[in-house]
Amino acid sequence: MKEITTPALSGACDYPNATELLMRRFHNAPDHIAFVVRASRSSITDPWRKVSTHEFVTEVRALAKGLMAAGLEPGETLAIMSPTRYEWALMDMAAWFASAVVVPIYETSALNQVSAILQDASVRFAVAGTAEQAQLLEEGFTQSGVSDWQLWSMDPGTGPTLTDLTHGGAHITLEALEARRLMASLDSVATIVYTSGTTAAPKGALITHGNFVGQVLSVAGAYTEVVKESGNTIIFLPMAHVLARGLQLICLANGMRIAHLSDTTEIVPALGVLKPTFLVVVPRVLQKIQGSAAAAASKKNLGGVWALAQATAVDWGLLAQERESDPGRKAGLSLRVRHALFDLLFYARIRKLVGGRLEYLLSGAAALDAELSLFFRGLGLPVIEGYGLTETTAPLTGNLPHSIKAGSVGVPMPGTTIRISENGEVLARGVGVFAGYNNPADNTHAFQDGFFCTGDTGVLDEQGRLTLTGRIKDVIITAGGKTISPTIWEGYVESDPLIAHAVMVGEGKPFLGGLVLLDSGSVSEWAQSKGFTDLQSLRTPDDGGCVEIDDARLRKVINKVVSAANSKIARSEQVRKIVLLVADLSEANGLVTPTMKLKRNIFTDRSLIFIDKIYAETRSQG
Repeated sequence: MKEITTPALSGACDYPNATELLMRRFHNAPDHIAFVVRASRSSITDPWRKVSTHEFVTEVRALAKGLMAAGLEPGETLAIMSPTRYEWALMDMAAWFASAVVVPIYETSALNQVSAILQDASVRFAVAGTAEQAQLLEEGFTQSGVSDWQLWSMDPGTGPTLTDLTHGGAHITLEALEARRLMASLDSVATIVYTSGTTAAPKGALITHGNFVGQVLSVAGAYTEVVKESGNTIIFLPMAHVLARGLQLICLANGMRIAHLSDTTEIVPALGVLKPTFLVVVPRVLQKIQGSAAAAASKKNLGGVWALAQATAVDWGLLAQERESDPGRKAGLSLRVRHALFDLLFYARIRKLVGGRLEYLLSGAAALDAELSLFFRGLGLPVIEGYGLTETTAPLTGNLPHSIKAGSVGVPMPGTTIRISENGEVLARGVGVFAGYNNPADNTHAFQDGFFCTGDTGVLDEQGRLTLTGRIKDVIITAGGKTISPTIWEGYVESDPLIAHAVMVGEGKPFLGGLVLLDSGSVSEWAQSKGFTDLQSLRTPDDGGCVEIDDARLRKVINKVVSAANSKIARSEQVRKIVLLVADLSEANGLVTPTMKLKRNIFTDRSLIFIDKIYAETRSQG
């Protein structure tokens, strides 16, 4: 199959712009609790403040009036740089009420990145989360040559706050605000979101109100089992990411209660307090949960029992998947007994750990190992894997609640067409596909026959499900002329909690090698469980480079992971030699994006000495 379309759901044209998604909810259920908000410096276990839709709209209107009074004109840009928090949601919607264009800036961005975005998006109004971010924005305005800027901070500091902004707009009438709110149309740009830039400089994607409205209606219509008034979620993804904002808008429009969390180390205790019914996660979170369960079992000398429990969960998940196409399939007696036993010993405890009410998880941002997906399904925590990009306003395809195929990213969202080009690239057209880049030069090769060129490769099966196979720019051609897509091998290796990233190398070489970046925290926990005191604290270089870890005990474990990955792919695609590395994986170090995706080209450039080491023996023998 080369192309598939999922028909659009009707109703998007009935909305003047994205603010109407909130206003219809406001008119229909003003007293429904839309958010729970954590007080500043309070504990996770302290009571969270409940905010109704009516209270949210009231706060949004007050801030929007303040923006109007400050001189923000319709169509002007407003930058927001802040951790994930309730005030982010307020300012995002307030800017839209004022008919402005929101420019999110990741809270971890460096000065040069901030300055470049402010300049490229012609920003002169901004909101900061903290005093430090306010200072960075001030410096960014100065560096980008903006003189008439205005800045407000969510936290009290030395400059104007959101309270000051609200007071400044007290004289603006509700009628004037309502007229301003309706100035933007579905074709108007709602936000300029800068791409992560894993292989190139960030580009500003122009996402319209129509993109957001279309996606909200499409997702809500396709996932009625997930998106519902009785449900709630925790958003801990960066709010600068379009997926987080899209999720928030979907929940807000459909009455699903939202909580925000900026510190990811607090996720586990927050799950116990807030008890979400749905979560959006990245695969790394799922790997951590599985790894933590394995470590806990090992401490109790139940490592062997856990291994059998893990295999049983995978078998049960596979059976559940097969039942979707063959409802008559039944579990054998042995599997039923094992699953019931391990549910008492392990599975129920894991479900309780994540709050006890979690019905579905959605995994995105990176490839999810099929076996990991089956494992969680076997626990009673089905994972819906989806696929999307900034340029598609997040969801482009997705598995459906009652049609989940592990290893696939599902079918096109309603109103979306997926086409596979002659060279295997995934092309997309539909309600979520953006209007183009802010810099017209960036659009030159972005579209083909009206379809957006994603840069990803993939295949469609008979049911119209998409399976991703790699990135066009990452393809490796060996000395023997064999073309290899490294993504599959890398995904298998990265499924182990000890490994943060894996990169296959071998362009123009006689065989394939691998650079394995270790997860320092996971290695420390593993070493502690084994009593290896010398490995409990790996030295992370502070010069931006990588350090090799040449430890026989660790290499033995990682070699097993690599061998298992190799066993799942063709011999010509297998990695023969690896190097174990550690590096500073903070965004400030330049190796990862704000969403923790590895910047492949920068990493390989900094690792040339280790790549040379992989092939040095071969050259000397030649």
